[in-house]
Amino acid sequence: MSTTTGKAAQPAKVQAGPGTKVSPAAGPQGRRGRKRASMGVQNTAGWLFSTPFLVLFTVFMAFPILATLLMSFTDFGLRNVTHPLDAKFIGFENYVNLFSDETFLKSLFNTAYFVVIGVPLTIFLGLVVAVLLNNGIDRARTFFRVGFYAPVVTTIVAVAVVWRFVLDPSDGLIGGLFTEVGLTPPDFLGSETLAMPSMIAMAVWRNLGTVMVLFIAGLQAIPTEVREAAKLDGAGVWNEFRRITVPLLRPTLLYATVITTIGYLNVFEEPFVMTQGGPSDSTLTVSLNMYREGFNFFHMGYASAMAYVLFVVIMGITVLQLRLLKDNTK
Repeated sequence: MSTTTGKAAQPAKVQAGPGTKVSPAAGPQGRRGRKRASMGVQNTAGWLFSTPFLVLFTVFMAFPILATLLMSFTDFGLRNVTHPLDAKFIGFENYVNLFSDETFLKSLFNTAYFVVIGVPLTIFLGLVVAVLLNNGIDRARTFFRVGFYAPVVTTIVAVAVVWRFVLDPSDGLIGGLFTEVGLTPPDFLGSETLAMPSMIAMAVWRNLGTVMVLFIAGLQAIPTEVREAAKLDGAGVWNEFRRITVPLLRPTLLYATVITTIGYLNVFEEPFVMTQGGPSDSTLTVSLNMYREGFNFFHMGYASAMAYVLFVVIMGITVLQLRLLKDNTK
C-alpha cells in the first residue's frame, strides 16, 4: 500500500538537451532585444515629433546666429545684401573700431547706467510689493496683483503713449501738477539730464509685475513652521524678514536679478519708441545703436560685431550671478 506525504508533489524539471531549441523570446537575450526595439521606436517617434522644431530652430535661430558671427569679421554692407559672398574679410577690425567709437562707448555707458539704477530699483520695489500683497493686504489682493502685473502684458506702444502723455511738459499729468503749484514743468524727455531717469522709471513700472510674481511664489514656498518658530522665539517683523525671509528668498532673489539684468542690458523698445536715443544720444543704448548701424546706415558687419560684444557682456554677468547663486544656496 502506497503512503502519502504532507508535501505537494513538485513538477519535474526538464533540462534542455543538445538538440532542444529554446525560443529567443523566452531568454534574457530575447528580453534585451525587445527592450532595444521598444527604445528604438520611442527614439524614432521622439525625433519625428521634434523635427518641426529643429527645422525652425536651425533656419530661424542657429543659421542666423552663425551667419551673424561670420558677418562680424567682414565689411558686410548694403552692397552685399544681394551678393553676400562678395563681402571682404577684415578680421577683428570691427571689434577694434568699436572701442574707439565715441558713440558706441556712450551707448555702452548709457546701458550700464540703465542697468545699475534700474535693476536694484525693480528688485527692491518688486520685493516690497510682493511682501505687502502676501502678508499686509487682505482685501482685494487679487485685484492688486492683476493691477501690478497688467503693464507686463501691455504692448510697448500703449505704454509709450501713456508715458509720453504723463511726461509731456505742457499737457501731461506731471506738467499739470507743476503748473498747479506755480512751477515750470521740466521737459523730461527733452532734457539730457532727465531723459534717462524717465526711461528707467518707465522700465521699472513696466517690469515690476514680473519680479513681483516671482517673489510672491518664493514667499509662498517658505514653510509656515519656520515663521511660527521665529515668532515663538520672540523675533520681530524686521528680524524675521532679515534673518528668515531674505535668506530663504535668495535663490528667487538672484534668479529675478539675472533675468532682469539680461532684459535691461538688451533695452531697446523704451528709447526707440520714446526718444529715438535723444536728446544728444543721452538715451542711446547698445541695442538701439546696433539697430541704427545695421538698418539705418547698413553697416551690418559693424552692427554684428556690436551684437557679439553685448553678448559677451551679458554672458559674463550672467555666469557671475549664477555662481553667486550656487555659492549661496549650498
